Amino acid sequence: MTKIAASEKRHGRPKLGQHFLVDSAATTRIVEALGDISESTVLEIGPGRGALTSTLARRARRLIAVEIDRVLAAQLRMNFSQEPNVEIIEGDVLAIDFHTLFGPKPGSTRPGLNHQPEAVRVVGNLPYFITSDILLRLFEFRQYFETIVLMVQREVAERLAAAPGRSDYGLLSATAQLYARVEKLFTLPPSAFSPPPKVESSVVRLRMVSKLESLAVPEAEFIAFLKLAFGQKRKTLANNLKAQYAPRALRAAFEEAGVKPTVRAEALSLDKTAALFRALRAGGLSS
Repeated sequence: MTKIAASEKRHGRPKLGQHFLVDSAATTRIVEALGDISESTVLEIGPGRGALTSTLARRARRLIAVEIDRVLAAQLRMNFSQEPNVEIIEGDVLAIDFHTLFGPKPGSTRPGLNHQPEAVRVVGNLPYFITSDILLRLFEFRQYFETIVLMVQREVAERLAAAPGRSDYGLLSATAQLYARVEKLFTLPPSAFSPPPKVESSVVRLRMVSKLESLAVPEAEFIAFLKLAFGQKRKTLANNLKAQYAPRALRAAFEEAGVKPTVRAEALSLDKTAALFRALRAGGLSS
């Protein structure tokens, strides 16, 4: 969690800048945001030079750190070779099979054994240009995760925690809040890193509590509906949805859900959005 992706791009691809966390007080605050980890497994995404890793290794029962940089991963293995509770994995977190890492082990699925997934806590500094991709990956395997503490670009943190009705509430906000309770904890200035980045970073905490069951919506269909609803931010919700739903179905569903046709997606709570989705699904009339 010691690297930040710079916003510059070269040859059309994002450039990874390495800005290492040097503020020890910030390190302590980030680790403490995970809560008591003395009996927990912690997954660290992007440990870099190991500023957070050192503190986590002293506190966690088990620490798995995933580092994509080959040189940094090798240095981490050397530095933590005497720590039996630390495992360094060189790899891309987007390609990690969390079922293999945290799921049932061979022999644990025998009849009579009720395997409960281990509650893993996650901490990481996400490269800005793939923040959404990593979050979606974590949500996909959410049955393994209890608490996620992430450092992201400040603007991304504000979108994650934004309430409906705010201009920065969008697809990322709705998706994150569908799966978790999101808290923006604190912001770190560029001086907390060496070299200082050009942007501020904020730490957010996500406590995994899925709303899918309480909203009574099927996951894949509702996620697709959210993508459609937020498809073009300047359009009204009705205009975004008419690409898939017939006008008569839309009129009936808006009326049943108690939603004005002129509203935009960012103005609706998840409850209201789900009510509209259920009404459209029940009507069964799409274009």
